[in-house]
Formats: sequence, structure tokens, C-alpha cells
Amino acid sequence: MSADTSTRPGPAADSAGLVSAVAEALNRFFATRREIVAGLGPVFIDASEALQNFVLRGGKRTRPAFAWTGWLGAGGDPDGPQAPAVLQACAALELVQACALIHDDIIDSSRTRRGFPTVHADFEHRHTDREWGGDAGHFGISVGILIGDLALAWADDMVAGARLDPAARARFTPVWAAMRTEVLGGQLLDIHGEAGEDDSVESAMRVNRYKTASYTIERPLHLGAALADADPPLITAYRTFGTDIGLAFQLRDDLLGVFGDPAVTGKPSGDDLREGKRTVLIAEALRRADAADPAAAELLRNRLGTDLTSDEVSRLREVITGLGAVQDVERRITELTERGLAALAGCSATPEAKRRLEAMAVAATRRVA
Repeated sequence: MSADTSTRPGPAADSAGLVSAVAEALNRFFATRREIVAGLGPVFIDASEALQNFVLRGGKRTRPAFAWTGWLGAGGDPDGPQAPAVLQACAALELVQACALIHDDIIDSSRTRRGFPTVHADFEHRHTDREWGGDAGHFGISVGILIGDLALAWADDMVAGARLDPAARARFTPVWAAMRTEVLGGQLLDIHGEAGEDDSVESAMRVNRYKTASYTIERPLHLGAALADADPPLITAYRTFGTDIGLAFQLRDDLLGVFGDPAVTGKPSGDDLREGKRTVLIAEALRRADAADPAAAELLRNRLGTDLTSDEVSRLREVITGLGAVQDVERRITELTERGLAALAGCSATPEAKRRLEAMAVAATRRVA
């Protein structure tokens, strides 16, 4: 049931069609799953359709775009015979992303994602609406866990069906394996941090490094470079750029999680405060409060991770801003972005790929959603 990728040319690095090309690759892959899914019956059909809807419902396709552009920048030919296979392998990153998001929403008890109910909340509502037996919340979480697992399994299937040539597949596989381990490890570090064992800035940056930067930009670029058989200096430059821009990307996300507009982000305002996330923003605020404002430190530690009212969210925002933590995070974003762009400028990637990667970096670190 492998998708036929043999005759489809790939999009250019800065083509407006890249997002649609990734969606087409995903749709073709989902079509190859229908036979095996049908054999499992309507319950599994519903679950797989929920995953397909989740994956195809918007999204910037950031990870496939970095992987594809990294491949082009290392000499990949968008009109060559391997382009369709490479595009499919890059598109599989969206399924890794789906796994991470679905599980992250369960871990964070989030109820909305991109303006829609999260997967586990959706199935909780289905349970309630149909008046099934047992606990609706537990049912929703259980189904969400399994759909997230399915996404990760199908990511591997999508790569396997891409028909990469054996040498490219051999270079790709260890990078793919490292990326999956890093994102799961980063998630575990995040949970550990929220338990209060370590609320330092260093710990929060370590979480960002592995939970986000690795599989958002660094490893996708590394995967593209591996597929193109790039030389070690280019891989090193890509990884430096990817790590720095990926960290800046997450720091921007930290700010949006506290100060973002729900109409733009698709998530409730101040969600990170209610969830008690130990982001760099919060860690820096606590560090500063411990040093200069014990009352603010006590307020933050007592109220983070509780069911905050809108007024309490506003109060915590004022405290965090007044401590200078927002300004510090903005400084870090600027420094990381400049350092990442410097690594990109000095590497051997093609001029067109450099231009595109620079634009993608700016978009990732200055976004509002």
C-alpha cells in the first residue's frame, strides 16, 4: 500500500505550493491506510479520520519546509527522480508533529487547539453525547493517547513507503531515530520541570532544546542534508542554525502562551500560567523575583498551575513584565536569531536556500500565533 511517488515533481524552495504539496502527500498516504483501517471496523475508522482531520486542518508545515529547503540547499534537485520520495519523507514530519501535539494537549489538559477541541476533548464529547458507559474524560484521554501513538507509527510507515534510494535511506534513518528520541525526552523533561524539581532557566532551555528546537528546525534540516549527502561542515552549520532558531521559536511561543491573543493563537489566554509551565519566561521571572522581590516570587509559585481567573492572569502578567522577564526573553530571541543567521550566512548552502531559510527564521521568531 505504498503511495506512488514516482512521477511527481517537487515544489521549489520558496514555492507557495509547498504547503499544498505536503498536504497532497499526506492525503495520498492516508488513502493507503484505508484498507487496513476498514478491516478494523467503524471505531478505528473514526479514530483514523480524527487523526487525518487533525493533521490536515491548517498548520504552516514548518518542519517539512525546513527539511525540504535543507535538501535543496545541499544540492537536492526539485525536478530530479528522487524529489517525490524526498517530499514524502519530509511530509512525514507532520505526523511526528501530530503525535507530539495530541499527547502534549493531554499532558497539559488543554481543551482547544487551533480553535477546535483537542483530540481527547473531542472524544470525551462524543462519549458524553452518545451516553456511553464509564468516565467520559478517561475515555477521551485513552483514545487521544492511542491516536497520538498511531500518528507516530504512521510517520514511520510514510517514510518507509517513500521509496528513498537505499543510500539516502541509510543516511536518513539514524537522524530520524535521534529526533524521535529527543522529542520524547524533551517532553519528559518538561513534565519533570512542571513537578517543581528544577525551575531554573538552564533546565527550561534544555527542555526547549530537545522538546522543540530539535524536531522543529535542527533535525528537519539535518534530515534534508542527510538525504542530499551533504558534507559535514554544512550539516554542522545547519544544526547550529536550526538549534538557535528553534530555541528562539520556542521562546516566542513561551511569550505567546502568556500574552498571546486567543483569537490568533487558537488557545485560551494565559494557558501556560494555568498549566504551570516552567518556561524560560517563568524561570527568568522566578530568578529575578527570588533575588529582588520575595512577595512576587511567592505569588508566582503559589498561583502558577492553578485555575486562574482572567483578573489573576492579568495580575501575573503584570508581575512577570515588571520583573523584566519579558524584556530578557526578547533579548534572548534576538541574540539566538542573530547567531543562527550568522551560521547560515557562512555555510555552503545554495544562495536561494539561504535566502529562503533566513525568511523562514524571521517568520518563526517574530510570529504572533
